Amino acid sequence: MKKRYILMLLSVTLCFTSCVDIEEHYDFKLDGSCNVVYGFDMGRAVSVFMNLMSDSVKATPQFNVVKDTTLNFYTALPDSIERKLNIDETNMAKSSSLSIKMDLKKNIMKMSISHLAKNSADLEYYLKHLSKISMNNQLSAVTKNSDPVRAFNAQQLVAGQDYYSYEVTPHKFYRIVDKVKFNAFLKKTQTTLVMAKAMLIDMPYKVILNFAKPVKKVNNPKAIVSADRKRVTLITTMDDAIKDPTVMNLKIDF
Repeated sequence: MKKRYILMLLSVTLCFTSCVDIEEHYDFKLDGSCNVVYGFDMGRAVSVFMNLMSDSVKATPQFNVVKDTTLNFYTALPDSIERKLNIDETNMAKSSSLSIKMDLKKNIMKMSISHLAKNSADLEYYLKHLSKISMNNQLSAVTKNSDPVRAFNAQQLVAGQDYYSYEVTPHKFYRIVDKVKFNAFLKKTQTTLVMAKAMLIDMPYKVILNFAKPVKKVNNPKAIVSADRKRVTLITTMDDAIKDPTVMNLKIDF
């Protein structure tokens, strides 16, 4: 029963990822570890979709839940996905946490996935494999009574990290967009992106990287480096990325 309730929360959350404020936070420590958090704020999306939903959908229990909780990421996965994970992916999921804050009546819908990577190799593995653990197959149960929401279903936006290639070492963080995979992502989410544009919904995207020591080199001209060179911030939008995917590239030597 508890897992079904968790899946319901995840389903509602993922329904709104088509117009979401995305923030990635990386905190690199002196011992080589790194705490990484993917944050998704769907508050603006909730206010948009509330105007599209029928009264019957608004009256369902899913849209009247108030929740503020943090749980182990592995426990939130459907059994069908758990069975497909290898040992390393299982351990990765078990060492990650999922936080959900939801109150749709107040336009609050936030989700974050956090993981403490022990070292650069662990961080690289996490970044390369998180997108493979998808919960998108749980969406239909929530959206089946709402055509606008179902049409605006962004099944790959959370798992979109699959279009990056990573190289992470104790002294570098390189992330490059694979244009072939990115174009495939755009093709798969074309309907969602078109509707977002038509509804004047942007999809801001921010990456914040905090380092224990000053960085030596950053290759992206749009990246903002703090005065002490210990923080790198990249702010863009999905619209910018569609025009030029390289705006999301990051090569940082530290």
